[in-house]
Amino acid sequence: MSVSQPSKSPGWVRPTIEYGPVVLFVIVLLTRGLMPATAVLIVASVLAVAIRYIRERRLAWAPVLTTLVVIIFGGLTLIFKDESFIKMKPTVVYTLFAISLWVGLLLKKPLLERLIGGGLKMDHAGWRKLEARYAWFNASLAILNEVVWRTQPTNIWGYFKLICIVLTFVFMVTQLPMLKRHMLPDEADAKDTVRE
Repeated sequence: MSVSQPSKSPGWVRPTIEYGPVVLFVIVLLTRGLMPATAVLIVASVLAVAIRYIRERRLAWAPVLTTLVVIIFGGLTLIFKDESFIKMKPTVVYTLFAISLWVGLLLKKPLLERLIGGGLKMDHAGWRKLEARYAWFNASLAILNEVVWRTQPTNIWGYFKLICIVLTFVFMVTQLPMLKRHMLPDEADAKDTVRE
């Protein structure tokens, strides 16, 4: 008797869950102000993690860590009515990711390979390249966030958060040629070839 497998989520579901809270934050920021937007971000981030757990039956550390930082810095923003906390939050998240990736490289245990290795079959050299590039990308975003929030009005910083999403997609697209060079043959395809 075969056990039915859960249907695969449409391609738009995961990006919506991951970036939906930020988009909602910016919309509320530009229409209602920073404090209401911060409250929305906290609630939306918690809901996003819960929805992801319900759909996938597991908790990935990256969104959980991000949500914890949102709760801490968002809570401090609301308690002390100080917008600098929520504006520093992206810097903290990007820095933590960059450091985690660099530590993984130093220990020769690529973090990205353990996080998404099941969905992307690459050789070890490819994972190391991707991990190093993604670490520098996150470090760059951390620096950019510091420059923007300390020198620009809040609404410009809000638009910058949307720009970061675009930059992330652009970064991912620019990595495709390298990913293709280091891809391993799919095991299922290899088995089918042998049977033929």
